[in-house]
Amino acid sequence: MKKKKKSPWPVFIAIALAVIIGNLTGSTAGLFGITFYSIYEIIGDLFINALTLVVVPLVSSSIITGIARIGNDASFGRLGAKMFGFYFGTSILAILIGLLFVNLIQPGINEAHLATGTIENASVSQVHQSISSQQSPKLTSILFQMVPSNVVAAFSQGNMLGLIFFSLIFGYCLSKIEKGPSETLFSFWNGVFQTMIKFTHVIMKFLPIGVFCLVAKVFAVTGLESLKSVGLFFISVLLGLAAFTFIALPLLLKFIAKVNPIRHFQAMAPALITAFSTSSSSATLPITIDCVEKRAGVSNKICSLVIPLGTSINMSGSALYECVAAMFVAQVYGIEISFTTQFLVVLLSLITSIGVAGIPAASLVALIVILKALGLPAEGIGLFIAVDRILDMCRTTVNVFSDSCCAILVAKTEGEKNVLTKTNFAEAE
Repeated sequence: MKKKKKSPWPVFIAIALAVIIGNLTGSTAGLFGITFYSIYEIIGDLFINALTLVVVPLVSSSIITGIARIGNDASFGRLGAKMFGFYFGTSILAILIGLLFVNLIQPGINEAHLATGTIENASVSQVHQSISSQQSPKLTSILFQMVPSNVVAAFSQGNMLGLIFFSLIFGYCLSKIEKGPSETLFSFWNGVFQTMIKFTHVIMKFLPIGVFCLVAKVFAVTGLESLKSVGLFFISVLLGLAAFTFIALPLLLKFIAKVNPIRHFQAMAPALITAFSTSSSSATLPITIDCVEKRAGVSNKICSLVIPLGTSINMSGSALYECVAAMFVAQVYGIEISFTTQFLVVLLSLITSIGVAGIPAASLVALIVILKALGLPAEGIGLFIAVDRILDMCRTTVNVFSDSCCAILVAKTEGEKNVLTKTNFAEAE
């Protein structure tokens, strides 16, 4: 039975209604002594809590199973080193491009009134004081967070650096122990991962309601004034994604792989269209593999390893988005991000992008990880969630294209001759 594609229209309609209704009701209108704003806040906070609830088990199980699977792969070696080199290289490049645009455009500067619409129980000045005390962390403090003395405490307290470090080492060691216990533990963590994916899908069924309340809450306080800041954020992300996709990646294809970037765009067109419409790199995976192998001419040996693994851990577009979003929230709250903290944002964006599941809106879960690590409130995602659905479609497309570029780069550096040749491309057509 063919799986029915989920339409993005309910979310778009929810956003449009939230802008109109939130602006009309304001923060004081209500019925029977209950303000509409308080209803938006309660339901919005419940949605944020539900997203936060899946963070620890989803990220940890995703990283553990991914690393364990990699460690058991017999085809690793020189090919694996090249693959990871291109994965991390392209992701870091994407994050730095995003960091450049968010610092140049500064979409959240002088928009502190937006923060008032996301926090009710504490004033913006109190949040500023709380966060400022955490700024400019020393390298030693980052290292101690990364290697906690009590992993259970780290998990319960939301120490995401410690969680990610533990999961990486645990996954690697899992691949090196005896087959029996290894298979048992792998089955357990894989079961947790699959369950949390299903859990996330259940939460995403309420996405239109959650988006409506979060957006309405912001517009009830700020009115249409927030459109300027959100618009600048939207432009910052799009410019970053465009620069990475149409400048950075084609330059790598041209000068390292020595292939025609335009031909690669043509070869990947079906996968890119599918990625944009579904917002899911996992759902696009079969088409991506077909395009890379049949239309781009990459061998099955490389394609079958690089593309599925890239779908799990090479989320360049998501990493760029998470970096820009975290910086935007910090700017709105009036927090001056030091160079050291920006480095931490880059590091967290890179690591959390590895644990992002290839499903719609999964970057919101990863973004909560970064916001918590920086001491910023998770409610900050309400500042830009109105445009997240469209950006989700864009960054998923970039994720898929980046995976395909890594496959091309690995194939060409391995000496494959039939990559993006005229003959191969003509046969695919």
